[in-house]
Formats: sequence, C-alpha cells, structure tokens
Amino acid sequence: MISNRTFCEGCRKDVPFKVVEKQMSGVLKGEQYEYSGEAAICTDCGSDVYVAEIEDNNLKALYDAYRKRYSIISLENILELPEKYGIGKRPLSLLLGWGEMTFSRYYDGDMPTKQYSNILQQLYDDPSYYRELLETHKKNLKSDLAYERSKRVTDDLLGKIEMPRSKLDVVIEYLLCMCEDITPLALQKALYYVQGFYYAFMNEFLFDEDCEAWAHGPVYPEIYHRYIAYRFDPIEGNKTCNTFALTIDEIAVIDSVIKNLCCFSGKTLENFTHAEQPWLRSRGDMPVTASSNRTIHKKYIGEYFRSVKEHCDMINPADIEYYSKRMFDRCV
Repeated sequence: MISNRTFCEGCRKDVPFKVVEKQMSGVLKGEQYEYSGEAAICTDCGSDVYVAEIEDNNLKALYDAYRKRYSIISLENILELPEKYGIGKRPLSLLLGWGEMTFSRYYDGDMPTKQYSNILQQLYDDPSYYRELLETHKKNLKSDLAYERSKRVTDDLLGKIEMPRSKLDVVIEYLLCMCEDITPLALQKALYYVQGFYYAFMNEFLFDEDCEAWAHGPVYPEIYHRYIAYRFDPIEGNKTCNTFALTIDEIAVIDSVIKNLCCFSGKTLENFTHAEQPWLRSRGDMPVTASSNRTIHKKYIGEYFRSVKEHCDMINPADIEYYSKRMFDRCV
C-alpha cells in the first residue's frame, strides 16, 4: 500500500501528494520507449515528489514496453507458472534443463532471452506441453513428491479445459508412432522435409511454426527443448497411430518422407540439409559449426522444394524417392 505522504524537496517537509497518469519515455538497452506511467505531485507546491512504489511501477512499465516490442513473456505470466502447475521455481528450472536458479531469476524480474521466453510462453499457454515435458524430464527432479504433485495439478487443469493441438504436434505424434527408431535429430529433419514437400505438392505449408538454421541443420527450437532429454536415443511414441487429425494428402506426404528419408540416420539427413539452399541461404557466410538462431524463412523452403519437384519431375509424393537417392549419392 502506498503511503499518502512523502518528502517534498521544494517544501522541505513531508507533504500529502496526488498521483496522476502520465505519458513517459525511457531508455532501455540503448533504445527509446514510450509508456504509460504515473507521477506523484505535491499537493502544496505542485512539484514532482519521489515515491518508491510509484517509481518501481514506472520501471516495470518500461520493462513491459520492452517485452511487448520483442514479444517477451510478461512477468505476470512467469509469476503464475509455479502455482499453475504446482511446482517450485527450482524444480521447474531443472525440469526445463536449465541452471537451478535460472527460472528464479526470471521470476524475480530478470529478462529472459527470446529463446527461453518462447519456451516459457508455450508452457503458460499449453498445459499439455507442460504435461509432456514433465513426463519426459521427470528424472531431472530431485523428488518424486515434486513430480507427483505437479502431475496431479496439471492433470486436474487438463481435465477442465480442452487445448486444441497444433498441426505440428499432430505430425510429430504420427512420426513417432510410424517410425520405430527416430532420434531428436532425425525428427527435426523429418519435420523440415514434411513441411517442404507438402508445400511442393499442395502449394501451402502444413504447419505455422518456423525452423531455425542451427549448426546441425534446420531445427524447430520448441521441439528441440521438448525432447532434449533423449539426446541420441530414439524417442518413445504411441504404438497406436491416430490418423483422424490428418487428411489423405497430408498422410501421403508424411508416409513418403518416412519411407524415403527417415530410413537414413539423423546425421545423414543433417548432411542432406547442409547441401540445400534453405539452410545455406539462411546461414550466409557463417562457418558450418557456428551457433545460430537465424530463421529459415518459409519463402526459402517453398521456393527450394518447388524447384526440387520440378527438377525431379515429381508427379506425386511417392516420387520423393528420386530426391532421396540423389541426395544420398551426393552427400554420402
């Protein structure tokens, strides 16, 4: 609660003050921001006076303006996460594979990077994503009680709401079911090829998410963090494949990618992508091993795979076989 009196430099005494809304500007990380703030005004002389709580709120408003400009998760959303999923700050950080105090720093107001912000925002928006993360990384938790409590809270939450699954999640579920031995690296490349070849044949992209030009080829960052605990091991999937959420055309493309590309190892597919224009164009003159989070724009993917279809005289998705053989001869 804000006190209704403070010291006024002009009056040289404690005075009552009023609070007025005011458009303010501030500089953060070298950039200018405009934001709505508040000012405390001495009711005796009309001078601005200092009130710590109001200054703190103005500073938060400045940081909120930064978060909005760069689509960084709000502090309010971060503060809600532990209670929402019934988990402590340190266990949540461990569950995410971060340093033990990383989430606590963000909880206390530090600004997360864009990459970490995207993960936290997805956790906030999608309880089913958190539930899958909890199961996949539960070995990171130091207490079975922490796991059981969070599982119970999350299951109760999921029982109250129905979260629509993204098309990307549907495709992943199908790939994990149909492929008996698919590592996180191979999954990333399979998603990239499904996206590219679906556009080549159907003239539209199958899912909205963008991939990035990492050192090991195209990567969907949120999917990388979802399955990071598997490292080089195959990802466990459901044994019963649900096809109801996929169209006949979608299944035709995915099945052909599975048959003609997922037969190769993730490392081989990585070598394929290193020879393809979308990854090369996005990386520019960067060294092959350099870290990067540059987006591989869908425009690059669409243009490339459309040209592949034309160059290989592909008529239907089964013809992906010709491309896979050509890339194998070229890269291996």
